[in-house]
Amino acid sequence: MGLATLLGGFLGSSQVAHAQGNYADDALLYSRQAPAGTARTLGLGGANVALGGDFGNLTSNPAGLGFFTKSEITFTPGVGFGNANSTPVANAASLTGTGSLNQTANSFHVASAGIVFSNRRPDSDNSSDWRGGSFALGFTRLADFNQSFSYRNNTDDDHSFFQFLREPGGYGNYTTPAYQNAVQGIRAQDGAGTYTNLDGLAYGNFLTDFIKVRRPGGAVGDSIYRAATPLRTGTIQQNETVISKGSMSQFDLGYGASYRDKLYIGFGVGIVSLTRTRTTTFSEGSGGNEDFNYQDYLKTTGTGINARLGLIYRATDAFRIGASVQTPTYIALEDSYNTTLTSSYAPSSLSNVLSTTPGTYNYSVTTPFRANGGIAFLLNKYGFITGDVEYVDYGQTRFNTQSGDQNGGGDFTNTNEQISNGYRNVVNVRAGVEGRFDIFRARLGYARYANPYSGTSSVARTQNYFTGGLGLRTKSFFVDAAGVYLAYKDQYSPYTLASTFSPVVTTNFNRFTVSLTGGLIF
Repeated sequence: MGLATLLGGFLGSSQVAHAQGNYADDALLYSRQAPAGTARTLGLGGANVALGGDFGNLTSNPAGLGFFTKSEITFTPGVGFGNANSTPVANAASLTGTGSLNQTANSFHVASAGIVFSNRRPDSDNSSDWRGGSFALGFTRLADFNQSFSYRNNTDDDHSFFQFLREPGGYGNYTTPAYQNAVQGIRAQDGAGTYTNLDGLAYGNFLTDFIKVRRPGGAVGDSIYRAATPLRTGTIQQNETVISKGSMSQFDLGYGASYRDKLYIGFGVGIVSLTRTRTTTFSEGSGGNEDFNYQDYLKTTGTGINARLGLIYRATDAFRIGASVQTPTYIALEDSYNTTLTSSYAPSSLSNVLSTTPGTYNYSVTTPFRANGGIAFLLNKYGFITGDVEYVDYGQTRFNTQSGDQNGGGDFTNTNEQISNGYRNVVNVRAGVEGRFDIFRARLGYARYANPYSGTSSVARTQNYFTGGLGLRTKSFFVDAAGVYLAYKDQYSPYTLASTFSPVVTTNFNRFTVSLTGGLIF
């Protein structure tokens, strides 16, 4: 399955008419996590599955908590600087001469915060082979939703948003029952004066009309509806800005223990908290004038849970091997939404601004099982080299309805099928090195998160993280700083057409994040 097919399927997969985004894209958004944790972990590219002795182990491999011999408290603030450069893809829906646009998205955040309580037996106490253990609790930011991009596109009327309106409900063939049912649903919105989607707003704003035509091959009087829009000729100018804000974070409880200082075992439970807002502003114009614009607002909040189990084996003083598994994460979600359409075509005697009735929609998502493996080589007092691999099957993400939503529940069958067919299992890799110079530390790291899409594409969807950091550690406190640079490409389409090509935009994203960890040892 190619990328163009995926875009077409994904963008047509919304289960509730209010959602101008799409759930298949959200499946990846909620499943694909970035390197996370303390500045030490971030400076190593997120590679810490086999290391131990860092608060970041709480979310990656809780067995690492068994390495603590003293208690500590940490706090990690951070700031991110993002940039996006967007260019329309040359196809039948994109004429030449549109160029590219830059957009920035900056944010301040807390990357992690927590406390570790350690209980270690004295070396002289040989009453048990269990040498010690540590209990930890804290907060970690797993995913960053702060993103913004803009583009400008030139197209013609046959590939414009008006063509989208001429395909009500996403159906291009006006002779089908599905098309006619969609028409009746739009007319019913106008009759009730309550609008729930863009199709309804367009009809209420006179951008769309439904004319009666004779059914092809039908008898006289056998009429059906066909959508029509105002006539436009020449080049159609499109402008859109998409702004996303928010993050996915996890509150963790975990315990790790040391058996003979050779085998370390740990377990943890995570409570996920998710907040994301997405504001889309789209407009079209012809003849130098703006014909209409709409603004779509979607806020998603959620709470979920997962659990993990980990092991680290210290084969020698210089070599460690670690592994951890995490259950699928179940997240209960709620969408709050509103769309406003302003039309220049509405008669002056009537309002040309209409909005959907604000509402909420309740559903859930289950993100995939994760498995991690890692190795670490300790270079005596001079530092270490470490590497991780992570297995994730993005095609296993599943959406489900929940009772109590105002829309009576949606059917996610098609969305889940598109996720299964459109995404694949991947192996992500992370690697890092630390050099020690007395109380000072220097770190470098790299992480590669593989392309999650099935099939072939001209756009590589791999995410590459380049990291580095510095640190200072004494017997009573430590300070670490890290920089993380992310670069990747993505594609986007504002709407999908059943009858022809839709506009497609390629965006080059990059983001640089700086984090600072302060810790007290007690």
